Amino acid sequence: MTPQQYCEEKTAKSGSSFYYSFMFLPKDRREAITALYAFCREVDDIADECTDFMIAQTKLNWWRTEIEGLYDGKPQHPVSKALLNPIKTYQLDAEHFIEVIDGMEMDLKFNRYEDFKQLQLYCYRVASVVGLLTAQILGFKNRKTLKYAHDLGMAFQLTNIIRDVGEDARRNRIYLPLDELAQFKVTEDDILHSRESEAVKNLLDHQIERAETYYDRALRELPTEDRKNQRVGLMMAAIYRTLLREIKVDGAQKVLNSRTSLGALRKILLAFNVWLKT
Repeated sequence: MTPQQYCEEKTAKSGSSFYYSFMFLPKDRREAITALYAFCREVDDIADECTDFMIAQTKLNWWRTEIEGLYDGKPQHPVSKALLNPIKTYQLDAEHFIEVIDGMEMDLKFNRYEDFKQLQLYCYRVASVVGLLTAQILGFKNRKTLKYAHDLGMAFQLTNIIRDVGEDARRNRIYLPLDELAQFKVTEDDILHSRESEAVKNLLDHQIERAETYYDRALRELPTEDRKNQRVGLMMAAIYRTLLREIKVDGAQKVLNSRTSLGALRKILLAFNVWLKT
C-alpha cells in the first residue's frame, strides 16, 4: 500500500461528508486534501480511542516530532510521506499542523467547557486551522478568503458538536458551554442522561442559531474571485448546513438519543449541485 492509498483508505473509512467533496477535485489537490484529512483522522483517533491519558499524550507528542521530521524532509508515517509534496507545493505551515495536535490534546485534558470563549479555542484548533490549510491547498487570490475559511471551520465544528451531543455524553463529554446550560436551566445530568425537554430544545436551538451565524458570515466573506477555487468548501457547507437544518426540523433535543445523518447519495447530490452552480 502506498502512502496515498493509505490516506485514501483512512478517509473513505471515516464516512465523513468531506469525502464526498474531495472526489470533485483535480488529482493533485485531491491527493493533498486527502492526506491532510488523513492526518486529522490519525490524531483525532488518538484522542477518541485511547483511554489511557499517558499513552495518548505520548502518541500526540510522537506526532509533534513527526511533523518536525516531515518539515526536515524525513517523514516516517504513511500520512506524513503523503504530505511531503503538498507542504512544499501549497506552502503549508508546520505551525498549523501543531495547532491541530494541540486541539486534540485539549480532548485529553477537558471533557467540559466553561464558556464559549474556551470552546472557541478548541474549535479553532481542530477545525478552523484545517479550514485554513484547505483554503491554501485549493488556492485563493484574496486574503479575505482566509477569514471565510476560519469561520466556515467554526461552523462545521459547531455542527459536529450539535450532532454528537448524545454520543459525546455517553463518553462523559459535554462540549456545550456550561454557562449556557445554566442560562437555559439545563443541568449536566440532563445531557448525560439524555433527558429531552423544552429547556434542552431551547439550549440546542441556541447552538444551532450560533452555527447558522457562522455559516452566514463565512459565505458573506468569501470573495467572488475565489468562489470557484473554494467550491469544495462550499460543497461541504451545503452538506453540513443541510444536516444542521434537519436536526432542527426533527426537534433538536433528539440528538440526545439518536444521530442524524444524510445518506451517501444525498451528500453526492448536494455536492454536485454546488459544483454545477459555482
